[in-house]
Formats: sequence, C-alpha cells, structure tokens
Amino acid sequence: MSAGLDVHDFVVVSNEAVADGLMRIVFRAPELAAAIAPGQFVNIRVPGDASQILRVPLSFSCADAEGGTVEIVYAVVGDGTRRLSVMAAGETSTAVGPCGNPWPSVEGAHRACVVAGGVGITPVVACARMLADAGVAFDAVAGAQTAGKLWGAEVLESLGAGAVVVTTDDGTAGRRGFTTDALADLLAENDYDVVYTCGPEVMMAGVARLCHEAGVACRVSMERMMCCGFGACGTCNVAMVDGTYKSCCKDGPVFDAEEVAW
Repeated sequence: MSAGLDVHDFVVVSNEAVADGLMRIVFRAPELAAAIAPGQFVNIRVPGDASQILRVPLSFSCADAEGGTVEIVYAVVGDGTRRLSVMAAGETSTAVGPCGNPWPSVEGAHRACVVAGGVGITPVVACARMLADAGVAFDAVAGAQTAGKLWGAEVLESLGAGAVVVTTDDGTAGRRGFTTDALADLLAENDYDVVYTCGPEVMMAGVARLCHEAGVACRVSMERMMCCGFGACGTCNVAMVDGTYKSCCKDGPVFDAEEVAW
C-alpha cells in the first residue's frame, strides 16, 4: 500500500437509484470521510463474487466529515457496479483511500465554471462544494444523453451556482446539444479564472480546446481502467504532451488540461 492510503471498513447507509443507470450509495466510514478531498477517489471491495479480486475505483460527490459519511453517485456498467448496486443498508465492506490527487487549490480564483458529462457529474459536484466552501463564484454545465440519465443539476443549484446550463443529446431536458456548446457561450459571456471538468474523454478534449483558445486554465479529471489504484500495475497510463506517460490513479486523476496529449 502506498503512503497515505488506508483500508477503511464501511457500513452502507443507503443505496438507491437516482436516474436511469445511476445509483447513489452513502456509506459510513468516519476516518475516510475526514481525510478525503474533492477530486480524489476510493477503491471499493464489492462482495458477492470471490473470483473478482479487483476493487472498483469510484469518485465521490460528498464527504461529510461531521457525519462520517461518503456519498458516491455511480453508473451501473459492469459486474462490479452491478453487485455494488444491490448492497443494502447495513451491509459492510472495505474501501481503500483516499486515492489520487485532488482538485487543486482555488486560492486566488474569483470565478470558475464546472462542466460535467454523464457520470462525470460525481467529482464535479465535489468540486462545486469545494468552490462554494471557498466562497468562489461559479457557473455550471451538466450534460447527459437524455433527461432520464440526468442527475446533479439541482444539487449544483443548491450549492449556489450562478447559472446551471443543462444539456441533453436529444433535447429532452435543457438545451439540445453538447456541453461544449454551452461552455462556448459561457466563455464568451464571462471572465473565468479556471474551468473544471469530468466526463467522456472526447468531451473533455473539447473543453480543453475551448479553454486553451480562451486563455482560461482548465483542470480535467481523467478516467482510465485503474486496476490497483496506487500506481503499481501500469494499466491506467495517460499520455502527456511531452511524450511521457503518467498514472491516472497516482499522478491524477486530476491533470492540467494543457499537459494531456488529447
């Protein structure tokens, strides 16, 4: 186990559907809740299949240090998350964390924008909480394929976002189109110090390009198959513009968009 990582026992408080294919689990793990920072992730052991030795890496949307709980909104996309989705209140397991590096400090920022696509909303909501706690004004873009798959817009509003622009591919909620279209409009209308984003890689590449053209700093939370979660297995490499590779789990998952070879 690498420095800073611990194995935490947890007890499920609730685990329920919040949108089509999206679940929200809340579990009690006081030491983890007090230690984890927005942008980091946890590696969860999901019971139910002894042959599955790999943990499931998941970002979190809220850590309540006072209440000792961690909230994760996750997509049910494979066997691990399917087994996680049927864990009931009172069941127990373990989580390794805090893993990875958090969103960077917002010190000195006056206005920010957060952009989420699909389940990328999870670390973006955690980022929005960080901005709200720091008193940094922010706007938000939340995108999904369709209205039924959308979660998080109301949470962003409750956290004090100045504007929350919802986009769906089919126009069933908010404006029809992509998050990058909405961001382009916001960049033209506002002066941002930084943009934070997580979602499909093609979306983040578009966000990075728009921010580069506008001269605005951009931080991205990358997604890779992170088998070990602490940099030992080499399965989650991210190509850098200087020709090197970095581990998404150990060096990320948050990167400066200008460093990534899109």
